[in-house]
Amino acid sequence: MSMRGLAVGLALLVGLLLGLLGGGGSILMVPLLTYVAGLDPQEAIASSLFVVGVTSLLSVALHARASHVRWGTGALFGAAGMVGALLGGLLGSALPGPVLMIGFAIVMLLSARGMIRGRRGGASTVRAEAADPTEVRPRLGGLLSAGVGVGMVTGLVGAGGGFLIVPALVLMAHLPMSVAVGTSLLVIAMQTLAGFVGKMAGVDLDWPFIGVLTGLAFLGALIGVAVGNRVPDKALKTGFGWFVLLMGLGVLGVEVAGLVRAAA
Repeated sequence: MSMRGLAVGLALLVGLLLGLLGGGGSILMVPLLTYVAGLDPQEAIASSLFVVGVTSLLSVALHARASHVRWGTGALFGAAGMVGALLGGLLGSALPGPVLMIGFAIVMLLSARGMIRGRRGGASTVRAEAADPTEVRPRLGGLLSAGVGVGMVTGLVGAGGGFLIVPALVLMAHLPMSVAVGTSLLVIAMQTLAGFVGKMAGVDLDWPFIGVLTGLAFLGALIGVAVGNRVPDKALKTGFGWFVLLMGLGVLGVEVAGLVRAAA
């Protein structure tokens, strides 16, 4: 199997994680396209934004069938995220590839830390998840600020930010976990597609390859949504957190070694 063929196969995993957790798959897509498919970092990030954005948008419909999408809250958070993602995409286009990949590795390590340790404030989180979201007013300022911040990360490094979005929706919008996962996909779709608009101007993309990646990722999302209720969420997130931690350390090591060789 060619390296691009392997990348296409692994796109199934990206979609699976998006469908299961409302995020996480996108954090694998950029290193997958860079190191496995051999794409330039700028092209890899732009391609990742498109694949993750379209896959998330299609996955929203699957979660909506179970009433696991809060449209108003997601649109508000997502609109703020689109502004941040557009700015991040424009800024990221002016940065060297190694800088972007090191930044991406840092995002991976921070995300892994959050998944392994879990959300802080367990008691308040339980109350937030148990509360009727129609009876609790979201913290509008915090929700908008979080949206812009996560959107900047999305546009800069091509990561949808699901593991940042879901806790924000639980703690600031007081959504139950299952609803936060579905709503996260709406936000990811809005942010990644906005980041793609900001990124695509200066990048030549292989559209047939991207189309195949998107199709496999959506197939994975279908599977992820179907089995999501049968997998213990805490165990899955912790195990994936360790996987992302190792991958982040690997990306960081490769990029730092490359800079050292270039400076020698």
